[in-house]
Amino acid sequence: MSDKRFEICTTDELPPGDRMIVELDGHSVGVFNVDGEYYALKNDCPHQRAPLCEGKVTGTTAATEPGDIEWKDAGHILRCPWHGWEFEIETGESVFNPHKVRARSFETAVEASSTDASTVDTDGGCDCGASIEGDEPPVDTYEVDVENEQVVVYL
Repeated sequence: MSDKRFEICTTDELPPGDRMIVELDGHSVGVFNVDGEYYALKNDCPHQRAPLCEGKVTGTTAATEPGDIEWKDAGHILRCPWHGWEFEIETGESVFNPHKVRARSFETAVEASSTDASTVDTDGGCDCGASIEGDEPPVDTYEVDVENEQVVVYL
């Protein structure tokens, strides 16, 4: 994991299909919710430095043979607002040349807020005074609920 952790928003604040553009440590970063998964891209098109994350979220076309064109990846493609270059939101790879051109991506996660405490329920745990058979010692177990899940980006 990278060194710097940034809490962006709660998961409720970034529903599927939405994006949020934020400044993180001097970098403009677009954070996207694609079908309930979160991705972050640098807001900078590698072509001519356009604000990539302000572009249209769309799909793209593909052809298996001449005249056989299909629409695919709806909601997974980001189109640069200046020249229309297309990038996969999940990886930052360009659609036209994925091996050489890519937008910078950052690691994301959904975690408990660093300021929230988890709720601990000990009712389902072990009664440590009870004896058990065998060689295994008793183990305390606790249920943990994560509240106020945060979308987190690591730079």
